[in-house]
Amino acid sequence: MSEAAVATYGRTRIPYRIARGKRRVSVAVVVDPVEGVILRAPVDLERERLDSLVRRKGAWIVQQLRSFEDLLPAPTPREFVTGESFWCLGRQLRLAVEVREGATPAVAMEGRRLMVRVPARGDVRAALRAWYRRRAAVYLPHRVRHWAGRLGIDSPPLLIREPRKRWGSCDSAGRVRINWRVMQVAPRLVDYVVAHELVHLEHPKHDADFWARLGVVMPDAEARRGALRRAGVRVAW
Repeated sequence: MSEAAVATYGRTRIPYRIARGKRRVSVAVVVDPVEGVILRAPVDLERERLDSLVRRKGAWIVQQLRSFEDLLPAPTPREFVTGESFWCLGRQLRLAVEVREGATPAVAMEGRRLMVRVPARGDVRAALRAWYRRRAAVYLPHRVRHWAGRLGIDSPPLLIREPRKRWGSCDSAGRVRINWRVMQVAPRLVDYVVAHELVHLEHPKHDADFWARLGVVMPDAEARRGALRRAGVRVAW
């Protein structure tokens, strides 16, 4: 059995779960991307002391939760058949699959439909993936140049990639990697991912300086991050 609790760190409410064990003599604080904040504690430790511990570790807990918010959700099952919903820059589209013997795989957006033509036993997912990647290769460099200019830095090398768990990343060589899946969310959320990674070129960690810098260049970054987390459920496949 576990107990649900809430502690307050500044103006931030931190829900957490208490998992008590008879053999425990100390408290372990765990921040999990799925389960949230868990305190593994002795059975007889007072709730007030646990609240106090969460407050003392509040800065670290909030930092961990924020870093998890930028992760992609678990992929949702898709059948890649006519009628399913897909998204392009925030627009909902209906998939229309045409199977034609000997056809070359092709994807086109026609109004509110996403038309996919494949040969018999063709791979619809592969065709869609290639189409999104081509669009990303055209769209994203412009957004990187825009936000690099806003930050006053040189536009870095951009790589379009397909990490399973992240929207983007950057490395010590100054290269930025963006997941092609961002081409499914609204443009303002694409910009959040781009700006987020560019700020990491100056501030590698999700520390106070990072969030302060991002907040200066993008004052509504918090709202955009929340919207990205909600949109991610629709576009992870």
